[in-house]
Amino acid sequence: MKILLPIDGSTSSLHAAKYVAKLAKNTRSPVVVTLVNVHDDAGLNHVKQFVSKSVVDDYLRELSEKELKSAQRVLDSARVKHNMAIKRGHIADEIVALANKDKVDMIVMGAKGRSGFVDVLMGSVAQRVLSTAKQPILLVK
Repeated sequence: MKILLPIDGSTSSLHAAKYVAKLAKNTRSPVVVTLVNVHDDAGLNHVKQFVSKSVVDDYLRELSEKELKSAQRVLDSARVKHNMAIKRGHIADEIVALANKDKVDMIVMGAKGRSGFVDVLMGSVAQRVLSTAKQPILLVK
């Protein structure tokens, strides 16, 4: 079973990682998890005028590695085989595109991410993934 696990550093996404670890332990078939961290860099367009692209790239990579670290520890301790992907772009679109490209069997993600107030105005990432993905989606609180 191939599972895509979007991680944004929120408590909800860590709960999703713990759920995937339990799911993998209780599943007879081998489970391979892809941890993905996506940053919407549209807000950084203004900053790019003042700093080089490599500085922005380094910053986003370091931030992604930090956000992925706790989920990696959960999966490592449960001995769940996993790999990682770091993406930039529209978050929901990147998650769905990766799910389609990797032909995952399921997307497991936190029901509430890090964005909070923005969700009220524009709709949550989870809602957009839910409405556009072809794969089954499990939302974890």
